[in-house]
Amino acid sequence: MARRTLAVATALAAAAVVMTPTGAQASPPGSKDVTAVLFEWNFASVARECTSTLGPAGYGYVQVSPPAEHIQGSQWWTSYQPVSYRIAGRLGDRTAFKNMVDTCHAAGVKVVADTVINHMSAGNGTGTGGSSYTKYNYPGLYSSYDFDNCTSQITNYGDRGNVQNCELVGLADLDTGEDYVRGAIARYMNDLLSLGVDGFRIDAAKHMPAADLANIKSRLTNPGAYWKQEVIFGAGEAVQPTEYTGNGDVQEFRYAYDLKRVFNNENLAYLKNYGEGWGYMNSSVSGVFVDNHDTERNGSTLSYKDNATYTLANVFMLAWPYGAPDINSGYEFSDHDAGPPNGGQVNACWQNGWKCQHNWPEIKSMVAFRNATRGQAVTNWWDNGGDAIAFGRGAKGFVAINHESGSLTRTYQTSLPAGTYCNVQNNTPVTVNGSGQLTATLGGNTALAVYAGKSGC
Repeated sequence: MARRTLAVATALAAAAVVMTPTGAQASPPGSKDVTAVLFEWNFASVARECTSTLGPAGYGYVQVSPPAEHIQGSQWWTSYQPVSYRIAGRLGDRTAFKNMVDTCHAAGVKVVADTVINHMSAGNGTGTGGSSYTKYNYPGLYSSYDFDNCTSQITNYGDRGNVQNCELVGLADLDTGEDYVRGAIARYMNDLLSLGVDGFRIDAAKHMPAADLANIKSRLTNPGAYWKQEVIFGAGEAVQPTEYTGNGDVQEFRYAYDLKRVFNNENLAYLKNYGEGWGYMNSSVSGVFVDNHDTERNGSTLSYKDNATYTLANVFMLAWPYGAPDINSGYEFSDHDAGPPNGGQVNACWQNGWKCQHNWPEIKSMVAFRNATRGQAVTNWWDNGGDAIAFGRGAKGFVAINHESGSLTRTYQTSLPAGTYCNVQNNTPVTVNGSGQLTATLGGNTALAVYAGKSGC
């Protein structure tokens, strides 16, 4: 569920936190740090996608939507109002979840579960798994004593107590300072770990003290499991993202906000020192994204509706060595509250409204580029002062992005060995001469990406 900052406030009824794997180290463990966030895909569909696409493409992780039993309703945000910690939501039962984890692991893909532990629901009723509940009473799990005393909505992001003890969009706020609550949350997360989950995205982390989350993490059977925490930056706010880096990765929302502004209104040439040079958190603890399910709806970032601009922003993110990238993969919407098509069942990409951004050829091909260039510094930067840029990743890769309206032909200096490479953006051969130079023509709003080990198209 997403916490809103005053600047990004919207009428959304629920939001989500971005969280991924790791403890106190920033990018997810392992050699592959890209996460495909399959928003509101059911577990059977995720399992199939791990085998057919994510594993072969080189994705290191898949993030799945919250698995816990939740309030009934077709809207996407019902997933962010849990009523028990049973795996009994719209996306599948315990058996389907376990099968998904095992299938993804067999494909070489680790699993991150979006985890809603700041709050419960906003009303009364019967959950998706048959559990009866009222806003402050969840039989067998929580009673009124387990919730914070402030039962009014958050109104002041300049007041730490208001942000962390009051109710996010009217949702019953758990008292995570209480030992019983910490234990109940840890039992839920340990249950997910027992099913093979590799990490967690902690939704609405900003609304829980970092020390409370550290205590919960210390109770896990694998305290080193990957953590990606949703803590939205807000200038001058009482709670800041850097407070949470001791627990694991933290989502760097400024990265996504600024990418939208640069791609839409400024010059790509400004990206030469993107990352810490812009005042962001250290790369090693930052989760980055072009958009997520909240921001694509509230308009604070680019989204699939931005077409080629969105594609190029994802190409840049995957080529640029800052943070651990999430690729948001959701579905078309005109109604911001609309839940997933077919109840989350994806029969095929690009049908029934499923956008499958993780499988767009220009984006998917950059996952292997990122894996191949891991650990290499930026070299041979070039820009035209406007919206055309190019840079290398040592002797392992080279990227050029033309966000100008017209085509661009030029000779680029690279650090690549001489040879023939494949431009994975359009599957055409590119020759690098003995001086490390390549000549190419890029159409408006297209890119070129080549890397060592990918010679034939």
